[in-house]
Formats: sequence, structure tokens, C-alpha cells
Amino acid sequence: MDKLVIQGGNRLQGEIRISGSKNASLPILLASLMPEGDVVLENVPELRDIRTTLKLLTLLGCNSDFNGPEVEISAGNLVPEAPYDLVRTMRASVLCLGPLLAKLGRAKVALPGGCAIGSRPVDLHLRALERMGATFDLDSGYIIGTCKSPLKGAHITFDFPTVGGTENLLMAASLAQGKTILENAAKEPEVVDLANFLNACGARINGHGTSIITIDGVPALNGCRYRVMSDRIEAGTYMVAGAISFGDVLLTNCPVEELDSVSAKLQEMGVKVVMQDKGVQISADDKLSCVDVVTLPYPGFPTDMQAQIMALMCVARGSGVIKETIFENRFMHALELIRMGANIKLSGQNAVVRGGKKLMGAPVMASDLRASAALVLAGLVAEGTTEVSRIYHLDRGYESMEKKLSKVGARIERVSQ
Repeated sequence: MDKLVIQGGNRLQGEIRISGSKNASLPILLASLMPEGDVVLENVPELRDIRTTLKLLTLLGCNSDFNGPEVEISAGNLVPEAPYDLVRTMRASVLCLGPLLAKLGRAKVALPGGCAIGSRPVDLHLRALERMGATFDLDSGYIIGTCKSPLKGAHITFDFPTVGGTENLLMAASLAQGKTILENAAKEPEVVDLANFLNACGARINGHGTSIITIDGVPALNGCRYRVMSDRIEAGTYMVAGAISFGDVLLTNCPVEELDSVSAKLQEMGVKVVMQDKGVQISADDKLSCVDVVTLPYPGFPTDMQAQIMALMCVARGSGVIKETIFENRFMHALELIRMGANIKLSGQNAVVRGGKKLMGAPVMASDLRASAALVLAGLVAEGTTEVSRIYHLDRGYESMEKKLSKVGARIERVSQ
């Protein structure tokens, strides 16, 4: 098991290229079960979750070839079972339910795992698919879905704008008979990217990016070549890296429009965010101020940036309140930041951060993907040495973070424990 060792205090300066989006690549990879022809995906990041998904696709009957940022996939004789050994490590695996039910009329998928950041039930997925004609049983930790006849279009209103539920239904409805209308659908850019990919394969989806999406089912999908969007959360993380080190960093291959809420909050804190032809320039001095933050579904401030903004607020002036409205157990990184000298008080959904204290290097442990990123960010500015353990979480969502940070001046290295 590896850890990251960081010597804090270096100002970051230089250029960081943003990788393809993890949260867009995973559903698009699983949607590649559905087309009749070959699929070629560009701008796919080299991540643990990507490799896990490709292993899952192989077990489901697909052939794949991953060369750098390009993946070629061809669906062969599909099988309907996604085994526990793979699904337990990655919650996105549940997104094979929709494609398998649409394509084969049956699916056996282990209840998913992933980060321990709170309850993320799949009941919204299942209830919506039941409206389309599927039936489900739970047996020995597996969701077993069957369709006695092809899925039928339906009018579905989600109780909450679930990203995974919207994605599962987009895929299932693309091959269903008739029209499906999704109300209170998720608007996240990654949902839009999935819909754009499906449309490139011949699906008929309209309204993606709004709360009402209409899907007219088609008999079959074709293969295509498609470029996955860049990762807005990785970009947001490196925006904070530039700011927390009081540095000057240019982010290239950056999804500018999808970062509006993050850019606005950083600018409110005093970070200079300048849009350029090549990307986004981030610079900051030591006069940053804390702000109040509420995590919300897109286009609000993303929950996946909550830990990172907390780390930045620890070294800013004044105090601010972070309210987490998406997941009920996503403040575990706060306890590790406190070990580094941060002044954070937790109360239910709220974290009160009193900034201005000098962070001190310490051994810390990552509890989930974004928490690990926040601890690395804190280590960049902390006095002394910070050791971040359990970075397998980090490897699930950030491509070569230590290499990217080293190129812009950070003193950070990966060490085997």
C-alpha cells in the first residue's frame, strides 16, 4: 500500500493539464455494452476505477483495448451478471443495470460499494426501472432484475435529482419501446456527456442538461468515436492547489463553463480566476477570506469539491460555514485536518471553519476519494512533512496527482508502505 509524503511550503507555478472526466467516463464505458458496433472513446483517464470498469466489461462479455487516453470496446456475447468482487469496490458498477436490462432483459448485479461517505441507495434506480416493466428481487447481496417483455417507455418523476438514477434510465430508455420522460432529472455535465454519447450512437434524447429529459426509444444503437469531457472536479481541485499555495497555475484542457460555481466561490474568497485561450489561470496571495458554502446538485456548488474548499478555508482569514446537503457522512476529512492544526467545529450538516491558523504537517489517513485530495492540498501549505495514507482512494479519481503537482513545484513523492 502506498502513501504520499509532502514537504509543505512551496509555491506552485506552471501548467497542469486536466485529464478526462472519471464521472463521465464510467457511465459511458458501461453504456458501451449497448451498441452493435465498436466504440472508441478518447480522453479517458488512467485511473483505478477505469481499470476496474474495463475488467467488469470483460466479465460481461465485452472486448476492450486501453491505450493511453483511448479505449476501444466491442460488445460480444453479453452475460447478465456483475460479480461482487468487482462491484464492491466501485459504486458506479450499478450503472450496468439499465444497459443489461435493455439489451438482455435480465441482470444480476451485486449491491455496490465505493466511498464511505453516506447512504446512496439505489432504490430510486429500481423504482424507475419498475415503471418501465422490470421486476427486482434481492438475493444474497445481489439485485436480480428481469423483464418478461422489452422495456416500455414511461413517465418518471424522481424524488431527488439522482445522477446515477438519471444515467441508468437514460441508457435503459434508449432501447425501450416508446417514449420515456424523466422529470426532476439530474443536470450534471456528466449526465449531459452520457446523453451526447448515446445520441452519437443513434439514440434520440432531448432536454439533457435540464430537469426534464425526453427519450424516444430506438431498436438498436450503433458504434461511434466519442471524446469524453474533461474532469471538472480534478480541475477544481487544482484550482484550489494553486490558491492554497499562493501560487500561479495555468490549467489546460479545462472544462471552463462547468466550473462556474467553483470559480465564483473562489473569486469570492479572493482568488484571481482568469479565463485564457489555453485554459484557466489561477493565482492568489495570503489575503484570502473564508466564505459560506452550501453543496447542491448542479449547477450549485458540487459536493465533490466540499473537502477541497474546506482545506482552503483553513488557511484563509475569518470564518465560514460549510453546509453539506448531499451526503450525510462527508465530513470525515475534517477530523484529519484538525490533526494538522485546523480549527473546525462539526454540527450535523454544518462545519464551521475558523481560518488563519498555520497548518502543521502530520500523518493523516484518507477516508474517501475527495477527502484524500483535501489532505494533499493541506499538505502543500502545511509546515513540515505530511504523510497521507490509504491513497488508493486518490488513485480511483486522480490521474498521477503527485506527478502533476511535482511539475509545478510541489515537493511530493509516492512511497511504498
